[in-house]
Amino acid sequence: MPAKTYNVLFLCTGNSARSIMAEALLSTKGQGRFNVFSAGSHPGGVVNPFAIEQVAKTGYPTDRLRSKSWDEFAVAGAPPMDFIITVCDQAAGEVCPIWPGHPVSAHWGFEDPAAFQGSDEQKRSVFDKVFQQILNRVHVFAGLPFDVLERDAIQREMKKIGETDPDVLSR
Repeated sequence: MPAKTYNVLFLCTGNSARSIMAEALLSTKGQGRFNVFSAGSHPGGVVNPFAIEQVAKTGYPTDRLRSKSWDEFAVAGAPPMDFIITVCDQAAGEVCPIWPGHPVSAHWGFEDPAAFQGSDEQKRSVFDKVFQQILNRVHVFAGLPFDVLERDAIQREMKKIGETDPDVLSR
Protein backbone atom coordinates (compact mmCIF):
# COMPACT_ATOMS: atom_id res chain seq x y z
CA MET A 1 0.00 0.00 0.00
CA PRO A 2 1.43 3.43 -0.93
CA ALA A 3 2.33 5.82 1.88
CA LYS A 4 -0.08 8.66 2.61
CA THR A 5 0.65 12.01 1.02
CA TYR A 6 0.10 14.88 3.47
CA ASN A 7 -1.20 18.36 2.64
CA VAL A 8 0.82 21.14 4.28
CA LEU A 9 0.02 24.86 4.28
CA PHE A 10 2.66 27.41 5.31
CA LEU A 11 1.13 30.70 6.41
CA CYS A 12 2.63 34.14 6.77
CA THR A 13 1.24 37.63 6.66
CA GLY A 14 2.36 38.78 3.21
CA ASN A 15 3.13 35.43 1.51
CA SER A 16 6.09 37.01 -0.25
CA ALA A 17 9.16 35.35 1.27
CA ARG A 18 9.25 32.92 4.25
CA SER A 19 6.11 30.92 3.46
CA ILE A 20 7.06 30.85 -0.22
CA MET A 21 10.55 29.51 0.57
CA ALA A 22 9.07 26.94 2.98
CA GLU A 23 6.65 25.76 0.29
CA ALA A 24 9.49 25.21 -2.18
CA LEU A 25 11.79 23.56 0.35
CA LEU A 26 9.31 21.01 1.65
CA SER A 27 8.07 20.35 -1.89
CA THR A 28 11.58 19.53 -3.07
CA LYS A 29 12.96 17.90 0.09
CA GLY A 30 9.83 15.98 1.10
CA GLN A 31 10.47 13.04 -1.23
CA GLY A 32 6.94 13.12 -2.64
CA ARG A 33 5.32 12.69 0.78
CA PHE A 34 3.78 16.18 0.83
CA ASN A 35 1.54 18.42 -1.26
CA VAL A 36 2.74 21.82 -0.13
CA PHE A 37 1.05 25.19 -0.35
CA SER A 38 1.66 28.68 1.02
CA ALA A 39 -0.59 31.66 1.63
CA GLY A 40 -0.87 34.89 3.55
CA SER A 41 -3.42 36.52 5.80
CA HIS A 42 -2.78 39.83 4.00
CA PRO A 43 -0.90 38.86 0.83
CA GLY A 44 1.06 41.56 -0.90
CA GLY A 45 0.40 40.06 -4.31
CA VAL A 46 4.10 39.93 -5.24
CA VAL A 47 6.77 37.34 -4.45
CA ASN A 48 9.99 38.95 -3.23
CA PRO A 49 12.72 38.66 -5.91
CA PHE A 50 15.28 37.53 -3.31
CA ALA A 51 12.92 34.71 -2.28
CA ILE A 52 12.67 33.74 -5.95
CA GLU A 53 16.49 33.59 -6.11
CA GLN A 54 16.55 31.25 -3.11
CA VAL A 55 13.77 29.03 -4.48
CA ALA A 56 15.54 28.75 -7.84
CA LYS A 57 18.41 26.97 -6.03
CA THR A 58 16.05 24.14 -5.03
CA GLY A 59 14.94 23.29 -8.54
CA TYR A 60 11.33 24.11 -7.64
CA PRO A 61 9.62 25.76 -10.62
CA THR A 62 9.58 29.47 -9.84
CA ASP A 63 6.71 30.01 -12.27
CA ARG A 64 4.46 28.27 -9.69
CA LEU A 65 5.18 30.95 -7.10
CA ARG A 66 2.51 33.52 -6.38
CA SER A 67 1.45 35.54 -3.38
CA LYS A 68 -2.07 34.43 -2.44
CA SER A 69 -4.64 34.67 0.31
CA TRP A 70 -5.30 31.90 2.80
CA ASP A 71 -8.95 32.30 1.78
CA GLU A 72 -8.18 30.05 -1.21
CA PHE A 73 -7.65 27.17 1.19
CA ALA A 74 -10.73 27.75 3.36
CA VAL A 75 -13.39 27.26 0.66
CA ALA A 76 -15.33 24.20 -0.38
CA GLY A 77 -13.29 22.11 -2.76
CA ALA A 78 -9.91 23.24 -1.39
CA PRO A 79 -7.55 20.43 -0.42
CA PRO A 80 -8.04 19.38 3.21
CA MET A 81 -4.95 20.31 5.20
CA ASP A 82 -3.14 17.85 7.44
CA PHE A 83 -0.68 20.47 8.72
CA ILE A 84 -0.78 24.26 9.07
CA ILE A 85 2.54 25.94 9.90
CA THR A 86 2.87 29.67 10.51
CA VAL A 87 6.32 31.06 9.79
CA CYS A 88 6.19 34.69 10.92
CA ASP A 89 5.61 36.36 14.23
CA GLN A 90 2.63 38.37 13.02
CA ALA A 91 0.76 35.25 11.86
CA ALA A 92 1.25 33.54 15.23
CA GLY A 93 -0.96 36.12 16.94
CA GLU A 94 -3.60 36.38 14.23
CA VAL A 95 -6.91 34.60 14.33
CA CYS A 96 -6.75 31.82 11.77
CA PRO A 97 -9.80 30.46 10.00
CA ILE A 98 -11.19 27.16 11.20
CA TRP A 99 -9.72 24.50 8.98
CA PRO A 100 -11.80 21.46 8.08
CA GLY A 101 -10.48 18.28 9.61
CA HIS A 102 -8.63 20.06 12.42
CA PRO A 103 -5.10 19.95 10.99
CA VAL A 104 -2.09 19.68 13.25
CA SER A 105 -0.65 23.19 13.58
CA ALA A 106 2.58 24.75 14.74
CA HIS A 107 4.38 28.08 14.72
CA TRP A 108 7.93 28.20 13.39
CA GLY A 109 8.93 31.85 13.68
CA PHE A 110 11.58 33.36 11.43
CA GLU A 111 12.74 36.93 11.11
CA ASP A 112 11.32 38.72 8.09
CA PRO A 113 14.08 38.95 5.48
CA ALA A 114 11.85 41.13 3.29
CA ALA A 115 11.84 43.81 6.00
CA PHE A 116 15.65 44.04 6.07
CA GLN A 117 17.05 47.38 4.90
CA GLY A 118 20.46 47.41 3.25
CA SER A 119 22.33 46.75 0.04
CA ASP A 120 21.26 43.97 -2.30
CA GLU A 121 24.23 41.92 -1.13
CA GLN A 122 23.23 42.37 2.51
CA LYS A 123 19.62 41.44 1.65
CA ARG A 124 20.83 38.28 -0.12
CA SER A 125 22.81 37.39 2.97
CA VAL A 126 19.75 37.73 5.22
CA PHE A 127 17.59 35.74 2.78
CA ASP A 128 20.29 33.08 2.65
CA LYS A 129 20.34 32.83 6.46
CA VAL A 130 16.54 32.55 6.78
CA PHE A 131 16.40 30.09 3.87
CA GLN A 132 18.92 27.86 5.68
CA GLN A 133 16.94 28.11 8.92
CA ILE A 134 13.75 27.07 7.13
CA LEU A 135 15.65 24.23 5.45
CA ASN A 136 16.87 22.99 8.85
CA ARG A 137 13.32 22.83 10.20
CA VAL A 138 11.96 21.29 6.99
CA HIS A 139 14.57 18.51 7.19
CA VAL A 140 13.51 17.61 10.72
CA PHE A 141 9.81 17.79 9.86
CA ALA A 142 10.16 15.70 6.69
CA GLY A 143 12.03 13.06 8.68
CA LEU A 144 9.25 12.51 11.21
CA PRO A 145 7.75 8.99 11.08
CA PHE A 146 4.17 10.17 10.51
CA ASP A 147 2.96 6.65 9.81
CA VAL A 148 3.82 5.44 13.33
CA LEU A 149 3.30 8.57 15.46
CA GLU A 150 -0.04 9.41 17.00
CA ARG A 151 -1.51 12.86 16.41
CA ASP A 152 -0.50 14.18 19.87
CA ALA A 153 3.08 13.00 19.36
CA ILE A 154 3.23 14.70 15.96
CA GLN A 155 1.87 17.90 17.52
CA ARG A 156 4.58 17.78 20.22
CA GLU A 157 7.32 17.18 17.65
CA MET A 158 6.12 20.05 15.45
CA LYS A 159 6.03 22.36 18.46
CA LYS A 160 9.54 21.25 19.46
CA ILE A 161 10.80 22.00 15.93
CA GLY A 162 9.41 25.53 16.22
CA GLU A 163 10.91 26.07 19.67
CA THR A 164 14.41 24.90 18.74
CA ASP A 165 16.89 27.44 17.42
CA PRO A 166 16.78 26.85 13.65
CA ASP A 167 20.51 27.54 13.39
CA VAL A 168 21.36 24.53 15.57
CA LEU A 169 18.73 21.97 14.54
CA SER A 170 20.37 18.70 13.65
CA ARG A 171 19.42 17.32 10.28
